[in-house]
Amino acid sequence: MSGQKEVGYFAAGCFWGVEAAFRQVKGVVSTAVGYQGGHTLNPNYEQVCSGATDHAEVVAVTFDPAQVSYEQLLSVFWSKHDPTTLNRQGPDIGTQYRSAIFYASDAQKDAAEKSKEALDKAGVFSSPIVTEITRAGDFFMAEDYHQQYLEKRGMASCQI
Repeated sequence: MSGQKEVGYFAAGCFWGVEAAFRQVKGVVSTAVGYQGGHTLNPNYEQVCSGATDHAEVVAVTFDPAQVSYEQLLSVFWSKHDPTTLNRQGPDIGTQYRSAIFYASDAQKDAAEKSKEALDKAGVFSSPIVTEITRAGDFFMAEDYHQQYLEKRGMASCQI
């Protein structure tokens, strides 16, 4: 592996299944689930679930760009949720379940915007993509029991 690592931040509903999907990608060095995009410092799960903090459930993906491109990670992101539903994924409703990309660099921003535009233009989804693309702010780690939640329980997926 190269010495240079990058981090991408992806919100695609409940973070458990999304984290599990990213952990399967060659070149992903590590993942962590947490909260981002809100206004409360060090929020906990109950606060985030209340909707009062405006945080999204996010997966921080540390990757080796020599092995996997950010564009490839975007493909995983788009395939693991419905980016056309505002503040909702399946039965999970609230701003914490919104579709969002929190970019860490201008290159990530450009790649995310181009990817979103290309999918919309190609009509891949039956409705317009509502995914927000914003600069990454503070990332707050979720509680330990949320980290690699599905792996700890011998589950492959939690998609409904």
